[in-house]
Amino acid sequence: MHYLSEQWGPTMDKKRLEYYRKKLQTRREELIRTIARTEEEGRTADDDPTVDLADKAANSYTKEFLFGQTNTDRSLLQLVDAALARIRAGTYGTCVECEAELQQKRLEAVPWARHCVICAGKHEAGTL
Repeated sequence: MHYLSEQWGPTMDKKRLEYYRKKLQTRREELIRTIARTEEEGRTADDDPTVDLADKAANSYTKEFLFGQTNTDRSLLQLVDAALARIRAGTYGTCVECEAELQQKRLEAVPWARHCVICAGKHEAGTL
């Protein structure tokens, strides 16, 4: 396994690694707040006992939508936590499959990325 100091050399220095760590930590905190708020909205959607049948149907749809949103946010939170773990382990910035260097543009757009572009394509196609 390649470590950042070997793989990245001067491009992934401590300053850049700290930049990504802070970016991931901020995103993690946002997700936790969003999940908590969404769960609270889902719990309170049916609190009013005076709503009519149409309102109950709308509330049911809202709860289902919020439930799906919470699942998406939880999945993203897991990816962010895994990226923070890779930073701690010294493997952040390399593909978990082929250990190739992840492009800086990719990390900037998706700092929790686990795969290089080639392996990500294979993963999405189901061939990895």
